[in-house]
Amino acid sequence: MNKAAKNFFRLRGYVWNIGYRPSLGSYEKRKLGIFNVMNFLGLCAGFIIPMIGLISSVHFPPLIWLTAVSPVLISVVVLVANYYERYELARLLYFILYPLVTTFAYALKIDAGIEFFFVLYGVLSVFFLRNIFNIVISFGFSMACYFLVATVWKEYDYSLEKHNLFLFLFNHLLAIFFIFYGLLLIKNENTRYQNQTRDKNWQLRRSNLKILRQKADISGKAVLLEEKTHQLTELNSLKNKLFSIIAHDLKAPLYALRNLFRNVQLYDLPGDEIKLLIPEVVNELTYTTGLMENLLQWAKSQMQADSVKPQLLDIARIAKEVLQLLRLQAEAKHIYIDSKIERPVFVYADRDMINLVLRNLLSNAIKFTPEEGSISIEAREMRSHIEVSVQDTGTGISREGLQKLQDENYFSTRGTEGEAGTGLGLMLCKEFLTRNGGEMRIESEPGKGSTFAFTLPKGGE
Repeated sequence: MNKAAKNFFRLRGYVWNIGYRPSLGSYEKRKLGIFNVMNFLGLCAGFIIPMIGLISSVHFPPLIWLTAVSPVLISVVVLVANYYERYELARLLYFILYPLVTTFAYALKIDAGIEFFFVLYGVLSVFFLRNIFNIVISFGFSMACYFLVATVWKEYDYSLEKHNLFLFLFNHLLAIFFIFYGLLLIKNENTRYQNQTRDKNWQLRRSNLKILRQKADISGKAVLLEEKTHQLTELNSLKNKLFSIIAHDLKAPLYALRNLFRNVQLYDLPGDEIKLLIPEVVNELTYTTGLMENLLQWAKSQMQADSVKPQLLDIARIAKEVLQLLRLQAEAKHIYIDSKIERPVFVYADRDMINLVLRNLLSNAIKFTPEEGSISIEAREMRSHIEVSVQDTGTGISREGLQKLQDENYFSTRGTEGEAGTGLGLMLCKEFLTRNGGEMRIESEPGKGSTFAFTLPKGGE
């Protein structure tokens, strides 16, 4: 039984694909398959009906036999036309020859009981034919034949109903079966085609969503890449400036020190002249020391971008350490530094970074404050953070200078005693504060001093 079923489905598959070519669309392929199957069934009927007639003891006229075997001849012609990919011609032949042969039998006054087939040909021609002209011709021809058979030619010399009622009923049932089966095949294939179209649309929507997500991801990566490119460009520009600093600014103090020792060596300078040269050399070395420290901290921050080690810090103690470190620099200009942080104030931040921030801000304040000036350090406790400020009575900053600082442009000016600077320290302050969850605020007015304030997250005691 399984073998018979396999052979049946293999035969059906072969018939279904007669004349198929890859360029046919899915819908046209289904129509071709249904049309091939219906022709194959017609071919089988062309064999079965004559066999029934041979078994029967009733004598049939020759024209009845011609009508009975005509499906074999027509179906073979149609299937051959399909095989050679003449699809429209094959269908037109089907919907013209079948009604023509059937009408010819009725025209010879023979009632074969197959008038229902005219309805079948008319209905199926609308579905299978593509050209609207061919549809009108085929449908009109089938209905015209049916009109002649059912209403005009009513008197027949030979009636199959009277001679073989069984075969007469079989012909009617066969026509009904073909109508039902043809419409069922069309319905099933249309439903399957709609389901496939729906699935393809769903897959297409999923693909579109995936493409949109990929485009969004690519756009995000493009933005990130652009940001990284911008950062790398800025770092490269900063690197070039730093090399320029190292190549130019570091030479001055080294040359000053070299010249001092060379003069001492060559000219045996007295102590008084040496003392006159020493302050300038000390200023240059002080600048060099600060520059080297900032350069090392900057290099360390670039190599260890995520190496922030926050801990509980007492700002009062940090300020005391920084004041002790810069005491000589302030005393050289007779600047009074007043620390108003009288009790412990705790923040949560990286110790080394905050030490550098406070040291740079205080060093800058000393640099831009003239002799006999004053500097104050203060810490204020807010709801969620601590604000530390360094206020001086120095020269102040112009509006253009403030704009450059806010835009994070890299620049520097000389102090009140000609102290050199690179601008690197303030840039490091901003970067380190950002990494520790803080930010900087600058207020200044030319001739009235400046206030550099920064915030840090509050720490528990």
